[in-house]
Amino acid sequence: MFDMSVIKVTNPATGELVKEINMNTTEEISDMIQKGHDYFYTWKELNAHARAKLLLKWSALIKEHQAEIAELMTRENGKPLSESMGEVIYATDYIDWYAEEAKRIYGRTIPANNDQKRIVVSKHPIGLVAAITPWNFPAAMMTRKAAPALAAGCTFIVKPAVETPLTTIRLVELAHEAGIPEAAIQCVNGRGRDVGDIFTESPLIRKITFTGSTPVGKSIIKNSADTVKSVTMELGGHAPVIIAKDADIDLAVAQTIISKYRNAGQTCVCANRIIVHESIVDEFSEKLAEKVKELRVGNGMDQGTDIGPVINRGAYEKIAAQVQDAIDKGAEVLVGNKYDVSDESSYYFVHPTVLKNVNVDMDIMYEETFGPIAPIISFNTIEEAVKIANDTPFGLAAYFFTNDYRTGIQLHEKLEYGIIGWNDGGPSAAHAPFGGMKESGLGREGGIEGIEPYLETKYLSIGNV
Repeated sequence: MFDMSVIKVTNPATGELVKEINMNTTEEISDMIQKGHDYFYTWKELNAHARAKLLLKWSALIKEHQAEIAELMTRENGKPLSESMGEVIYATDYIDWYAEEAKRIYGRTIPANNDQKRIVVSKHPIGLVAAITPWNFPAAMMTRKAAPALAAGCTFIVKPAVETPLTTIRLVELAHEAGIPEAAIQCVNGRGRDVGDIFTESPLIRKITFTGSTPVGKSIIKNSADTVKSVTMELGGHAPVIIAKDADIDLAVAQTIISKYRNAGQTCVCANRIIVHESIVDEFSEKLAEKVKELRVGNGMDQGTDIGPVINRGAYEKIAAQVQDAIDKGAEVLVGNKYDVSDESSYYFVHPTVLKNVNVDMDIMYEETFGPIAPIISFNTIEEAVKIANDTPFGLAAYFFTNDYRTGIQLHEKLEYGIIGWNDGGPSAAHAPFGGMKESGLGREGGIEGIEPYLETKYLSIGNV
């Protein structure tokens, strides 16, 4: 049991209180779970075309409120307003996509091995779905889960991150305004562990979908075992960027910046290790450093800001520790400032940093940074680059730059990652499957694959026909 208390949502750029919201009690969450479970039997009977129309109305309302939602997101998350505006549209891309996929949940017939039998396979919604979403993309990560669940005929309950609940609350309000019943999509607020335990222990919840850290994901998987829930996990990453000796260096620099510095480096798929061929490492490093110097750090609400603050002091301290460890072990700072973790008044602005002469003994080569720090290490052979890239328990996203199709095919086949960008630093799209290998997750979100985890398969054998 946990008592009613409040969540204080603050702006990481200024420290100002944005809003206080009440946490839900255990009893309230249990009642909402029961409500969602009971309404599932009504919602699943609504035909797919009707569900699709409601999803499209929801998407249209979000687009009408794009500026309002983006400003709310920037105030609670810190990212530049331009990025928040783009995320709102990215969030509606998922709703639009799955509104169409609702009408494409197909079954099939299978030729029987007996003249007196017929075999039919059909797809059915799994039940009440619980989602736990992260603070770094509070709109897109929510709709990426809610849209396929609702499209499939599932009811949905979401717990947003305590740092950024306001965006999710507003999206759910707009869903209700669009005509999606309140029991079909609900939002609860509380501490992650408390709500997570309620979700995993409830036999009424048939699926949990989670985006967040690998340790928390592992805990959710373990705790879901007693009720044998379906789980979809989008977990941590440690993305390598391999830049081959024949790469277009200017393109590689531009795309690396897109990958590394978006959302202040606070994405699961952003570049974490930049692995550059020794023959071009000096030229690449210099060009990257020159471009990074142009990035403007500041309040996300200020026009022209490229990089906002990191989310909180813990994130700031982790980044500072990784940079200092790299410096102590021989890394050269091409761009970036020292970080004073003793400054309690800091609102966690991290200067975009480029580190050269990185080696495999540094923490930054193994720990996900979640900040605007670009470490560069050199390699001699493609085999060496692949070994460095794959030397991690994570396997979410990877990138490589080459104009040689043979090198590209080799890298595609050997890199142990679920998402790969070839000369592309921004591969995410609603119509493509997103997810990782190894300890980066289970299942896929987006694309035609993204609705399958919300469906059960029934096999019907008809005899005496």
